[in-house]
Amino acid sequence: MKVAIGGPLKLAFRPWVEGLENIPAEGPAILASNHLSFSDSFFLPVVLDRKVTFIAKAEYFTTPGVKGRLTAAFFKGVGQLPVDRSGARGAGEAAIKSGIEVLERGELFGIYPEGTRSPDGRLYRGKPGGLARVALATGAPVIPVAMIDTEKIQPPGKVVPKLMRPGIRIGRPLDFTRYQGMEQDRFMLRALTDEVMYEIMKLSGQEYVDIYATAAKRQIAEAAKAEKEAEKAAKAALAQATKDQADKEKAEREKAEREKKAQ
Repeated sequence: MKVAIGGPLKLAFRPWVEGLENIPAEGPAILASNHLSFSDSFFLPVVLDRKVTFIAKAEYFTTPGVKGRLTAAFFKGVGQLPVDRSGARGAGEAAIKSGIEVLERGELFGIYPEGTRSPDGRLYRGKPGGLARVALATGAPVIPVAMIDTEKIQPPGKVVPKLMRPGIRIGRPLDFTRYQGMEQDRFMLRALTDEVMYEIMKLSGQEYVDIYATAAKRQIAEAAKAEKEAEKAAKAALAQATKDQADKEKAEREKAEREKKAQ
């Protein structure tokens, strides 16, 4: 990925980066980043000398056909790990297991605590399961990362990306080893996650919203649906009013013609 994609990506977009010295030269670490764009998983690894392993939904690796095989080859090539979202607890347990395995090999594990891309560029509440449990289970330091302006390169609905310089700010590692053994304490998971999200907020300068991004997306979708239904109802009402007016005018004309004949 660094050779085939990284070189051209750096040449075309020239991403700037601050805090590279906070990435350890060796040993395990968790890179906890905000998530603005699909391209986040490419821009962050290309500015680092070390490999970063992210997780991706298993469907990217199992889709049949030529396109499916090419997609699977691409995701494998850029270091993505497939996560099976089926089962009682779905992607959460699979992501935790994958993260622990990566860190036990002494590698870098990348994770987006928000769980999904931000729908509007704001920073949303981190999910307490994956990040906190992996950190407490392994004792690996958590390094907060802020992606800057990546959502502006290829906004939703745009096919051709905009050539501009995205940024990456890497914060100082956070040590949570003093809390190891408390991965079943939901209050500790929440506190650890919130601390990491606060550091990401300081690095990114994003407005923080204390709800999950998935809930925000649902609200946005529901609002869009309600707006569409209201627009549809308004058009229907206008059409009915137009028809009623036409019927009224027709009735008046017919009445006038009958009266004229009667005279």
